[in-house]
Amino acid sequence: MKRKVCHKDFIPTDLLLLFLDLSIDQFLSLRMKEFDFSSEQLSDKLSKLKSKTASLSILRVFSFFGLIGFFVLSLSESPIWFILFFGTVAGFVYLISSYNQLKDQEAIYSSLEKMKASRDLRKSRSLKSFDPGLEFQSKSHPFSNDLDLFGDHSLFQLLNHTVSQEGKYKLASLLNSDFDLKKTAAFREAIDELSTKPGFLQAMESIGMSFYRDEKSIHSWINWLKTDEVEKSWIKLFAVLGPIGGIILTVLANLGMIPAGFYGIWVLIGMGFLGVVFGSLKKAGEEIPSRNQLKTFRYWLLELEKQEFKSDLLRNSLPRSSDSSTKPSILLEELDRLGLWIQNRLNLLYIPLNLFFWTDLLLYVRLSKWKKNHGKLVSEFPEQLAFWEMLISLGTFQYELGGKGEIINVEKGIRGLEIAHPLLKPEIAVSNDFSQDSSTSIILLTGSNMSGKTTFMRTLGINCVLVNLGLRPFAAQFGFGNFQLYTSMRNTDNLGESVSSFYAELSRIKLVIDRIEAGEEIFFLLDEILKGTNTEDRIAGSEALIRQVVDTKALGIISTHDIELADLENRISKVKNFSFHSEIHDQSIDFDYKLKEGACPSFNAHKLMELMGIRFQN
Repeated sequence: MKRKVCHKDFIPTDLLLLFLDLSIDQFLSLRMKEFDFSSEQLSDKLSKLKSKTASLSILRVFSFFGLIGFFVLSLSESPIWFILFFGTVAGFVYLISSYNQLKDQEAIYSSLEKMKASRDLRKSRSLKSFDPGLEFQSKSHPFSNDLDLFGDHSLFQLLNHTVSQEGKYKLASLLNSDFDLKKTAAFREAIDELSTKPGFLQAMESIGMSFYRDEKSIHSWINWLKTDEVEKSWIKLFAVLGPIGGIILTVLANLGMIPAGFYGIWVLIGMGFLGVVFGSLKKAGEEIPSRNQLKTFRYWLLELEKQEFKSDLLRNSLPRSSDSSTKPSILLEELDRLGLWIQNRLNLLYIPLNLFFWTDLLLYVRLSKWKKNHGKLVSEFPEQLAFWEMLISLGTFQYELGGKGEIINVEKGIRGLEIAHPLLKPEIAVSNDFSQDSSTSIILLTGSNMSGKTTFMRTLGINCVLVNLGLRPFAAQFGFGNFQLYTSMRNTDNLGESVSSFYAELSRIKLVIDRIEAGEEIFFLLDEILKGTNTEDRIAGSEALIRQVVDTKALGIISTHDIELADLENRISKVKNFSFHSEIHDQSIDFDYKLKEGACPSFNAHKLMELMGIRFQN
């Protein structure tokens, strides 16, 4: 894929800039003003910017025709016109660079508008338009599927601000990662610091939205960067002799000192040398990313280079160059300039220059030197920047929507005050206090239908995930010990594998039992245990499971409709009852969604069925 210069139009004068080793983007970087990342008065700023862009576009057209006119006059009338010609070239370059700068700023403003709209949608928990990350859903994962980490109305939709596939995969991998309190502490310090830098977060996200395009995979580019080009000393020699010989030959031929036929001999000799490097340069042209990708990486690096971080994780995650005097953004700028030359080598205006002056040899020498000095280092930048995309997502979530809860130390178990679910609108989410330690291995959670049992269990689980990500919980206080989370809530049948929902639930319970009996510290959440079998077997099986795990390192909550199991509190010392209640009226049922100690005194299934139109015979 050829990269496009000046956005959509590639014109002959750009080859003059290439020949002078000054791409328009490079010239722009020398005089580039800081982008405006402020989201204030965006509509007005966009309107004014588009007016300026239109004016510059018209001036650019007039300048280009003036350039052609002065060039013709320079050749046909007098060399004095070259003064105006080169002055017009300088003006033309300035206009193009200014136009490109304004177009980039326009893209930033447009992205800021989209970001504001997305922020409003996330605040209202209207998540349908966001990527659900369905490719990361897994029924076999210990907790991901049950806690709505991916899919419609999921935590991933709230968190994800990445633009590249690599960044997206890193965020999903972190969401699915095992619990690690040491890693969590480092991430929390980093994310707390990032959440105090809203301008930086906004700049990084808007750059990605404005310029990044997944036009081709960067993995082959990374592999290409890691491989050195074959160095041949004679190429360096002829890379110097080619331009010198071409100039001498042109001068001698114009003076009539040698016949013009020597041009053909010179070209034939050069074609042999150029053929040696043709394949390598062609490969480079195919592997170097598009200008949009390199521009995104370079602008990200420029923003990172402005920052001073206190967190060890943030400081250690910064891309670096081997030479402290050369910034990483400069290395990508150099590659961008080389790529511009290489990917336009087959242009009709470049081919004669190449045949006369053997410029491909010079390109190859410069590319080989750059790859040798910087290739392996730069090959690490995409992964490092993808990691920063993940950090930016977490920092932005923390700043815009995140919980503000205090993390408390808990030796064993889990404890929290005013714990709420992050996927519910804050104005309607009902919070609860909760505490469980080794004195209570199993909590039996009873309650009427729709009273909030499952939502409460998911609230605990998803806040554990938030803390594991390094984010603040949606609670006043929250903390847990060194355990791994395991859930069994959504167990569905699979006709393709001839698996019933009951068997699917048994399979998940077996997995958690195996881990518990292996000595792992597990916190489990089992919703409506053994619901796929008859009442007698369900009660017997539930009691057997509770007795099997009650004296292990595991802690957990088991929800059930079988009130008979509540009697286990009196027979097993480490079992305790909690419940959710409902208040039944003639034509309605009220829920307060508040957790209460003790077993549920009444259930509402009969009344719910009546309200749905089922008539019971007296």
